[in-house]
Parts: sequence; structure tokens; C-alpha cells
Amino acid sequence: MSVVFIQSHYGPMPRSFAGPVSYNRVEIVEETDLTDDRIASAHGLITTMHLDQIGFLEHRAALAEFFGGGGRLFFNGHILKPFVDGLQTFRPVLSLKLADLQLCRLNPHPVFGALDPVDMAAQKGVMGFYGRGHNPMPEGARPLTGIGVQKQPIDWDWALPDGGMMFCHAGNDLWGLAPGGYDAEKALTERIIAWVNGDLEDVAA
Repeated sequence: MSVVFIQSHYGPMPRSFAGPVSYNRVEIVEETDLTDDRIASAHGLITTMHLDQIGFLEHRAALAEFFGGGGRLFFNGHILKPFVDGLQTFRPVLSLKLADLQLCRLNPHPVFGALDPVDMAAQKGVMGFYGRGHNPMPEGARPLTGIGVQKQPIDWDWALPDGGMMFCHAGNDLWGLAPGGYDAEKALTERIIAWVNGDLEDVAA
């Protein structure tokens, strides 16, 4: 069993994953090389906002087996092709006024550690990089971060009915949004990997 980072774009892996890959905590698998067997045998999966969801949808049976075995998925981006029963497609905010892009913390999660998602809302003073909408939560999911005046769940986690866990962030790849420079990015990446690997408690202290 292993944690698989699905590389969905050309070029190098995200820089904060270089260390974990070098000491075999994460395996990089090019999306074009992804197979049902590789998914079903993984302990955890990490995807990026560049995921080819049409291709990913072809692995529905393997994903069901993956989750049924207790696997964990960390998903970034907009759900456009629901690949698991219960998921719904992305809903953008209807306005890009400042109030519609504000974030609020709804529940803690160990992936964030001491970070407050509210502090990640702006990048270089510009709002909207964290996300501009939400993937509606499946039944039984827990909201983590809300966006806009209606506090729609831009981040949520979900214990699937038949087993396994999913963390969903409806925006740009989360590790790249950590405030505080590269050290903060590496620390957030390590917590994501630890959660996917089952090494973090699901309820923050």
C-alpha cells in the first residue's frame, strides 16, 4: 500500500513533494500511466486541479474498491464529472464582490494545523485564489471552510458510507496557498500526506 500523487500536467512535480518522494512516502504516477490496479492497491490518492476527470471517471470501479478498502482521497479543484456516488458538480459564486470571496472557518481539521483558512483567502493582496465557488457536499459530509455570505462549503471532508475518506478543496491546489513562504508550503504538504496516509487524527486537537 502507498500514497500516490497523480501527476496531471507536464513539468516537474510540486516542489513541496520532492522531499516526501525522495524518502518514499509518496509515489508520483503520471495520469497517463494510471491503472485500475494502481488505484485499487493504493492506500491514499492526491489529485490536483488539473485532473482529467473524464479519464478519472473511467476508474469508477477501482475507486469504489479503493474507498471500500479504507483508502483516502485528497481532491483539489472543481468536480465536473462525479466519479463517486453522492458527489455533485461545482457551483461557482454568482458574484465576485469581496464579500462573496470571504472565507470563514466552520470546523477544524488537522490538515490545516495552526493555519486558519481565513488567512489564506488572499494571495499578494488579491482575493479569489483560494477558490471561487464550492463542490456541494454529499450527504453526511462535514463542512470545514465556508465561502461568501452564505458560507457555502469550499472545503469539506466525508466518511463515505461504504468506507474510506475524502477531503475536498474546491479551488487551486491547497499546498500552494499556504501563507508564510516555502516552509509553510512544505509543512502543509506534509500534513496532507500524513492525513491521506492515516497518520493524523480526523478530529483536530
